[in-house]
Amino acid sequence: MLAGLAARPAAGQTPSAVEIMRRAYFVSRVRDSTSNATLTLVNAAGQERVRRLSSVTRLREDGVRQMRMARFLYPPDIKGTATLMIEQADRDDDMWVYLPAVGKTRRLVSNNKRDSYVGTDFSYGDIIGHKVEDYTHRLLASEPVEEVECFVVESTPASDRVRRDSGYGRQVWWVRKDNYVAAKTEGYDLQGKLFKRLTASDIRLVDPEHGRWQPMRLEMVNVQTGHRTVLSYEQFKANVGVEPSFFTTRYLEKEF
Repeated sequence: MLAGLAARPAAGQTPSAVEIMRRAYFVSRVRDSTSNATLTLVNAAGQERVRRLSSVTRLREDGVRQMRMARFLYPPDIKGTATLMIEQADRDDDMWVYLPAVGKTRRLVSNNKRDSYVGTDFSYGDIIGHKVEDYTHRLLASEPVEEVECFVVESTPASDRVRRDSGYGRQVWWVRKDNYVAAKTEGYDLQGKLFKRLTASDIRLVDPEHGRWQPMRLEMVNVQTGHRTVLSYEQFKANVGVEPSFFTTRYLEKEF
């Protein structure tokens, strides 16, 4: 199933916009992964705040949808905060956040996808990922990013609900032709104004057998406020046998 959805176009053919976005969707989906990461929040004046977290991912039984659990380790005022996101094929994705200060797990609803992910410039939707089938895609052009040729694809929400829940009126993706990683993404708000810009760098081949790549540095800039967040992955390991027990609300509330 996975191979069919992400199949390459015939030699010499330019892939369609949908094919490009399907490959971009799958290109970083390893069977499972563990990682540590640093989040650096920078305001318009250049002042920085640093957060550290650990995360695990695992593909579901269909080999397509992903589960993702992250726990914050630093600083003390956010330590223990944890999030769990589980993609669903036929209904809204499941999302929870555990807040140690109140000792409770809160279930999020679909329109929370547009909300800031634990105070960063990423939204919950940016973290869990945007489903290819929820958007209409159009190939605009071909142009380089950092001297690497990219397909430029415009994605517009296929329904008012997706538009409302994501907070994006449209998105434009620069998808590398060599490995199908999105090197840059621009998101426009519901009024059509440029809202956020995401750039990916330090892109590494983490699963050679299946051709899976992972950007080790992601920078999201809110161009309307000048605030930005840099996500830097450390000790990223793919296909290590992550157990399903990580992806439960019980595990979120576990004391460490």
